[in-house]
Amino acid sequence: MTKALQDNWTLFLGILLLMVSNGLLGTLLTIRGQALGFTEVTIGLMQAGYPMGALIGSVIAPKLVEKVGHIRAFGALASLCSVAAIVHLVTRDPTSWWLMRLLAGFCYPGLYVVAESWLNAKSENDMRARILSIYFVVGALGSASGSALIGLDDPDGVLLFAVTSILISVSLVPMLLANSGAPDYRAPDRLAFVQLLRISPTAMLGAMLSGALAAGLFVGLPLYGLALGMGPGQAASLVVVSTFAGAAFQFPVGWWSDQTDRRLVIACLSAGGGLVAVLLALGLWPLPVHAGVILMSGLLLPVYSICVAQANDHLTAAQIVPASGTLVLALNIGILVGALGGPSLLGLAGPGGMMLFLAALAGLTVLVALLRVAQVDAPEETGAALALAAQGVQSAGRLHPDVPVQPDKSAKSGKNAG
Repeated sequence: MTKALQDNWTLFLGILLLMVSNGLLGTLLTIRGQALGFTEVTIGLMQAGYPMGALIGSVIAPKLVEKVGHIRAFGALASLCSVAAIVHLVTRDPTSWWLMRLLAGFCYPGLYVVAESWLNAKSENDMRARILSIYFVVGALGSASGSALIGLDDPDGVLLFAVTSILISVSLVPMLLANSGAPDYRAPDRLAFVQLLRISPTAMLGAMLSGALAAGLFVGLPLYGLALGMGPGQAASLVVVSTFAGAAFQFPVGWWSDQTDRRLVIACLSAGGGLVAVLLALGLWPLPVHAGVILMSGLLLPVYSICVAQANDHLTAAQIVPASGTLVLALNIGILVGALGGPSLLGLAGPGGMMLFLAALAGLTVLVALLRVAQVDAPEETGAALALAAQGVQSAGRLHPDVPVQPDKSAKSGKNAG
């Protein structure tokens, strides 16, 4: 672990700054939009620009990196992200903000592709799992730290947008000063959407529902806190505790899913998280709101990791990387739905409406998982579940440690598919 940090600290620092900027900007736009008089529906539409851009960026960005190289692609995309942050500062209309969210959604996946593929190329096979663990912790820490910066005193709304732009620009420095040349990169092929859906319906549908839940949480929680009478800093703290809870639960949940049928784990997590959401919606939660958000997020956010592991259990080794890109597309489709639905229902039905929306998504996840349990058996041979974030930052590439994966015949025959 120490060697991994020593060899890659410049890249991790650049990734950390990117995650801080992304976490800050996403939460800041919700808080600032509400202060400017945007309705909850308008905020949802504006924030939906990010996953729309990410759907495009996750397809185009890898090809851009392959064509012009890591350094040029990273510099261009980071510059555009920095511009997008500043435009939010000088305009106050939802249309321009939506366009900038679309631009940011396009650029950030490309930045993650550069960072992740660079780390992947610099890592030996036996180190890749540890690199992935560090990367996940850095991502969670950065995203939560960005949201926490909302608590800074910024009466005119200038400081935090400027900080976002500065962080994006400074993230270029450690990446460009890394003491090794950029690796060769070839954009991975993708597994067809329909093909992966046939191989593992639980993974594909679960990824979409998980994306909707994550977006509902990270876009809706600041509005939920404000609707309950919290100040901007307190409302943003809901996102902070949600991010840390999702990260903290990932590893024990992953261990649990390695011991039993992953679909039952998905169903149990979703049922528990949905129950907490219902109790919060009805005002029956007996503890402070932050405690409810921690438990709900800790149960719901790791579901995406289990869905990825569920898919990998039914794939050959050669299919894992192409399938990852397809799962990210499914995740972004869900994020688009969640970014629109959560804030909209909060505006229509109050704070309880958003929580019932999350509960409904969790209930659908339970239904999908249990239906598959009833229809087919779990595979006898499985790999290991790894921590992968579904939180509000999207990634077009993933680091892939060399985890032994059994060439499950279900990937070809369709039997025992999850």
